[in-house]
Amino acid sequence: MPKARIDGVHTIIYTRDADRDRAFIRDVLRLPSVDAGGGWLIFALPPAEVAFHPADGNDRHELYLMTNDVAAFAADMASRGIDCSPPQSMGWGVLTSLTLPGGGKLGVYEPRHPRPPRTRVTTKARSPRAKPNAATRSTRSSAKARRRSSVSGKGERRRR
Repeated sequence: MPKARIDGVHTIIYTRDADRDRAFIRDVLRLPSVDAGGGWLIFALPPAEVAFHPADGNDRHELYLMTNDVAAFAADMASRGIDCSPPQSMGWGVLTSLTLPGGGKLGVYEPRHPRPPRTRVTTKARSPRAKPNAATRSTRSSAKARRRSSVSGKGERRRR
């Protein structure tokens, strides 16, 4: 019998205007998504990490997106008419936040702390309801093409 393992993280952001926030994530941050039915978009995220901090109580969670250059991210958002808070050095990283169209704040930071190694998780089955959108199909096609082009005639991957 196969052992169960964690193969991903599903994050939920509660908002007063889900449609506008979904459009922002899709159109401005350009994250690929699948339509889980009825226009309900579920977005792919880059590699993630989780940290546990001491607190006086439980059931409080925070979500931050990470970037390799918070100043460039804030400048890109400004060029699109989206305000970000002034970047602040927090020791563990440089932090900014933006306001989503639904009114919620979303933190974005450039980490200065050690990062865990990235894990590569593959899954064999996908929910039959999940239908990839054009961006997802394009991303998958590009990835398949890159894999095919990196395979030599003997079926061995070339070193880069």
